[in-house]
Amino acid sequence: MTSGGQIRTEVHDHVLKIIIDNAAKKNAFTPAMMEQLSDALTELHDNETYRVGVICAEGKDFTAGLDMPKFFGPTAEKRNIKEGNVDPFGLAKRCRKPIVTAVQGIVFTIGIELMLAGDIVVAAADARFCQMEAKRGIAPLGGAHFRFLSRAGWGDAMYHLLLCDEFSAERAHAIGLVQEVVPPGEQIERSMALAAMIARNAPLGIQVTKEAAAKYIEGGEAAAIAYIPEIRDRVLGSADAKEGIQSFIERRAAVFQGR
Repeated sequence: MTSGGQIRTEVHDHVLKIIIDNAAKKNAFTPAMMEQLSDALTELHDNETYRVGVICAEGKDFTAGLDMPKFFGPTAEKRNIKEGNVDPFGLAKRCRKPIVTAVQGIVFTIGIELMLAGDIVVAAADARFCQMEAKRGIAPLGGAHFRFLSRAGWGDAMYHLLLCDEFSAERAHAIGLVQEVVPPGEQIERSMALAAMIARNAPLGIQVTKEAAAKYIEGGEAAAIAYIPEIRDRVLGSADAKEGIQSFIERRAAVFQGR
């Protein structure tokens, strides 16, 4: 494993297993890892050998989110997602193959957005969810502002998006963010089993089912996606964003001014 973490893949018959591997840092994503995830999802999308993808993570946690100083501020690293690649958040280009996501432990910020960009989520009972961007002076920019809503409904979505609170796997299951809750340690095995069941069905039938389902909501999604650059500019250029990132680096509570 590289010092900054990596994304690994394994082939299991017709299932491509995509593994987040930065456990020493709670699987926090670096720009390089995001590029690697995009490459892996593009391989799933393009290669007819693969019928289903499983996204999972090493260690106790799915992901604590972004390694923020590497994405924002003076130490930010350049991001180089290849043109035509699948977007890990399914915003610019969505993977046409089914994706089952296995989560455990900490599932914060982009962790929720990554799982909602897929299709089915299996959570370990110890999973803890939080969409906390507003606590850092920014906002969800990877699709939570509309996918949370489409899965959970307005009230439950706003409850968690505005409170920025932590909630359990049981709660995530109750509001539709998660489809199955299993004992800790069994989430990957169960996800692989579900993927194998899906892979035994007709590949074209499965793919057009996903495609047709996406057509139902993509009009509203398109408007929400198109609005992301405006909210990104508003929050990332704010004094609150600078304070949020600095407070994260200094491990202290942020003091926001609303500007």
